[in-house]
Amino acid sequence: MKTHDQVIKAMLKRPGVKAEVDRIEREEAVLLDSLLKARHEAGLTQADVAQRMGTQPPAVARLERSLATGKHSPSIATVRKYAKACGKNLILQVA
Repeated sequence: MKTHDQVIKAMLKRPGVKAEVDRIEREEAVLLDSLLKARHEAGLTQADVAQRMGTQPPAVARLERSLATGKHSPSIATVRKYAKACGKNLILQVA
């Protein structure tokens, strides 16, 4: 029986799977850059954003880290709250 890591490694050898993973990682990197830019432009710390979102600072740190690592995708509602806490609006587009 194959381990989880072996299955993942085998799947990533398939061109279509690898291309999709790469696309998702690029999109999440763009989202993270946009969120961090919004936070910095607003002059806010992670603690400030957390307070405005009604959560704790480690939750904001995890959200930012999850986008950087690609290990977890936050919900649209969470990203919307983060953007609002920074004085921005989240705009989604289907192209």
